[in-house]
Amino acid sequence: MSVPVLARAVAATRGPGVRAGGVGGAFLLVSSAGASVLIGSRLVSPLGLLDAGSQAHAILDARLSRTVLALLVGAALGLAGACLQGLTRNPLADAGLLGVNSGASFAMVCALAYAGVSSLQGYLWFAFGGAAIAAILVHGLAALGRDGATPGKLVLTGAAVTAALSSWTSGVLLSDHRTMDVFRFWQVGTVGGRGWSVVLTGLPFLVVGAALALGGARTLDTLALGDDLARGLGRRVARDRVVIGLAVVLLAGTATALAGPIGFVGLVAPHLVRVTSGSAYTRVLPLSMVYGAALVAFADTVGRVVLPPTEVQVGIMTAVVGVPAFVWFLRRGRLGAAL
Repeated sequence: MSVPVLARAVAATRGPGVRAGGVGGAFLLVSSAGASVLIGSRLVSPLGLLDAGSQAHAILDARLSRTVLALLVGAALGLAGACLQGLTRNPLADAGLLGVNSGASFAMVCALAYAGVSSLQGYLWFAFGGAAIAAILVHGLAALGRDGATPGKLVLTGAAVTAALSSWTSGVLLSDHRTMDVFRFWQVGTVGGRGWSVVLTGLPFLVVGAALALGGARTLDTLALGDDLARGLGRRVARDRVVIGLAVVLLAGTATALAGPIGFVGLVAPHLVRVTSGSAYTRVLPLSMVYGAALVAFADTVGRVVLPPTEVQVGIMTAVVGVPAFVWFLRRGRLGAAL
């Protein structure tokens, strides 16, 4: 039985559609990164990096760190969304919809208000803990009842937990104005003004999370066949789910700690990959990173120029870009067709 499964997986990673998806993703990534560095309230030449004393050099350096952070956050969210969709076999699975981002946000607010945490290193650990607890809570509640954690129950439970955590977060913020002042600049989702220190702080966690996720690509292809068949093929389903879940917590928790809650990236990027490159997770996972990174960098660039002289935060712009894409998937009947 494993031979046909392997043959289908190999066939899904080949062909002109897959190559076109990879080339298109690479083009979008390079063009969005270049635009992010060069476009803003003023256009600058890349040659400004060669002159350390020029104003253009300072502008480009700030934009370069912002662009790198946008790419890392987008890649993490795209990869986390693809992992969650494969783990739950649910086309609507996303770190934002299943309560992971809300759990990280609530834990960070509690860290600010009650634990006196003021450094990014402290935020990260609280974000991980909140994301993990929220993910476990959603899956545990959805598993109650006769049918277990079905895709529909996971979405409904995730929405309920997200609403509860958002309410508790608002309650903590209203009772502590100091925390509100710090949190309000973070909660809309932004990659501006962070600097290289933020990038370097989050990078190790993102690398570990990405390694765990990408290493589980074939595992997700097997889990897509159903738990019983996966066990018949020799997989340890419970262990595999824990490893992929840990990757999601690292990716989504770190991205949320670094840039705030940014929605729709983990939902849209994997479906865009499936439309262009097929459903094999050996392709879906890496290309979801590429498309997610390009989406966040593009949304951040558009947000800088759409309402001058002010900026629209990337958390708002990803929704502006992501909602039409999501509606297009629904109208085309593509949503979840390749899961």
